[in-house]
Amino acid sequence: PEPTGLGNYGGRYLRYGVREHGMAAISNGIAAYGANIPFASTFLNFISYAAGASRLSALGKLRVLYVMTHDSIGLGEDGPTHQPIETLAMLRATPNYLNFRPADGNEVSGAYMAALLHADHPSVFSLTRQNVPHLEGSSVENTLKGGYSLQTIGPDSGAGGAVPDLIIVGTGSETSLAVDTARLLADKHSLVVKVVSMPCLELFDAQPDAYRHEVLTPGVPSVSVEALATFGWHKYVHHPIGIDTFGLSAPYKEAYERVGLTPDAVAAKALKVVDYYKKNPVPTLALQF
Repeated sequence: PEPTGLGNYGGRYLRYGVREHGMAAISNGIAAYGANIPFASTFLNFISYAAGASRLSALGKLRVLYVMTHDSIGLGEDGPTHQPIETLAMLRATPNYLNFRPADGNEVSGAYMAALLHADHPSVFSLTRQNVPHLEGSSVENTLKGGYSLQTIGPDSGAGGAVPDLIIVGTGSETSLAVDTARLLADKHSLVVKVVSMPCLELFDAQPDAYRHEVLTPGVPSVSVEALATFGWHKYVHHPIGIDTFGLSAPYKEAYERVGLTPDAVAAKALKVVDYYKKNPVPTLALQF
């Protein structure tokens, strides 16, 4: 009641305070009733506090949209208590979830479209705190496929679909880092590098074999770059680059430098991968039987 000064029952928003589990549980009830499509929002790391109820979103096939911000060490000075590392790996391991980590505005739009089209799945949107550039080659339509070839960079990269020397897979804010790394490898080492954007692994896994192997070209060494745990990425790439320790309190650019997520550092690791597979067979990944 208004005389209490605590607000009223008008409007479309519920203010939960620091009550992540209650927020997710109530969202499940709204979704189950069926009149509305609820969304719930907090920092990505704190969906862990909602895990009991958010897991039931997936088990119950409830279309709840979890809008999770501050999705990496990019949140900066709040430090490791607020910085998700293992969180997205946990969510990706949960059946029936769609987990989106969009790279730019086009991919955010595509993620929302996909979430609304999949009525029996909850969705998680992992969104950055820091600004990200609009990427050439991104699109709403390709986001619906979960992963796609964003750009190919390097000498003769546009000539007849030449097989690249390396694939770099990026998600979210690290997709632009993948593009910058590809340019560095092309300029300094004359490599042809395909950059793949992978906003949703679950949607990518649902694509036909032919499409997935078109994106992740068999016989080509590959790395991924994501400012989160590397757990789960060996299914898709030969060497995942990420963070397998807790984060740190620092301005986000300094934090990225400390954990080796810069174009120079990623390029150095990528060159080792390319050199290794010059002498060894390149396994075909992302097989499904």
